[in-house]
Amino acid sequence: MSSAYVIASVHVTNTNEFEKYRLQVPSVTESYGGKYLARGGKQRTLEGEPFIGNRTVIVEFENYEQALKWYYSNEYSQLVKLRQAGSNGTLLVVEGV
Repeated sequence: MSSAYVIASVHVTNTNEFEKYRLQVPSVTESYGGKYLARGGKQRTLEGEPFIGNRTVIVEFENYEQALKWYYSNEYSQLVKLRQAGSNGTLLVVEGV
């Protein structure tokens, strides 16, 4: 089975609300086996249109199904509200090779 990656491009619009999300999300993500590969940090568009956000996050999961289990979990569903209150962006899951 291949790993899966959740990739988020986020533009923080309300630092206070987003900080509540940022502080709580690691424990939920890690409880589903998620491993952060990138979480913020420097970024530069090398080709094409820039992502909509100023913050990119990449999380590796054991497989595609586990990534979806995390996203649709009760624990993460509560945090989504905080993320959306403090930012806008795009979140996707992609199966690895």
